[in-house]
Amino acid sequence: MAFNINDIKAQLTGGGARQSLFLVQFNNPANAAGNAKLRFMVKAASIPEARLGNIDVPYFGRKLKLAGDRVFEPWNVTVINDEDFLVRNALENWSNAINSLEGNLRSFPTASPTAYKSNATVQQYGKTGTMLREYTFYGIYPADVSTIALDWNATDQIEEFTVQFQYDYWLVSNGTTGDAGGA
Repeated sequence: MAFNINDIKAQLTGGGARQSLFLVQFNNPANAAGNAKLRFMVKAASIPEARLGNIDVPYFGRKLKLAGDRVFEPWNVTVINDEDFLVRNALENWSNAINSLEGNLRSFPTASPTAYKSNATVQQYGKTGTMLREYTFYGIYPADVSTIALDWNATDQIEEFTVQFQYDYWLVSNGTTGDAGGA
């Protein structure tokens, strides 16, 4: 039965998950002014990579492959910039509160990483509005708030920038598709 369209149709009963049906949320511990607007301004994000490190053990010219430690790559989001710069300003404040631009100091009440880290969620929705899956990132902080490109030739475009977050780990925390990435 090779190349029968009915085979894939039988497997794709939900019509396939859509890339555009998602929501990103997090609380900025340094400046909460942009938190409510953030869910509307994050136009692109990703579901995290699940990757294990690798340990090569050489033996008589061959290498035995063993599973290593979990590796968490940075998480990137793309943010639309509005003329109020509310989200951009809040993210810059967060970064500056972790390590100030001039004084090389932390402005949180304590030097503890728990003061400047937060959690974030990426919720993926189905075509009926049902939340299919929720990923929670634990211990995030903005490692890089990117440039905003300015260009006189860029007509009919809205400014945007990316933020690269570092984080401790992620888990599948909610939704209707199970918890394959859970503890």
